[in-house]
Amino acid sequence: MSHVLHDLHAEFPDDGDTLHELKVSNRHFQTVSDRYHDVNKEIHRIEAEVEAASDERSERLKKQRLLILDEVAAMISKAKAA
Repeated sequence: MSHVLHDLHAEFPDDGDTLHELKVSNRHFQTVSDRYHDVNKEIHRIEAEVEAASDERSERLKKQRLLILDEVAAMISKAKAA
C-alpha cells in the first residue's frame, strides 16, 4: 500500500509528450484523465486513512482505476502509432 498519489505521468513515465498531446487535443482523453485523477485521489484518501471505506468500495475503486489505466494505455498506443 502506497500513500503516494500517482498521476498519469508517473504511471506512464516514458510517454509524457504523448500524454500532453492527448490532453490538449483529445476531449475524450481529457474526460478519461479527469476520471482517473478523481478515482486515484479517492483511493489515495482511503489508503491514507483520511476517508473511511469498506473493503468492497476500496476494491471496486481499484478495479475502476485499472480499467481506466488500460484505456489510457490503449489511447497512448493508438496515438503513437498514428
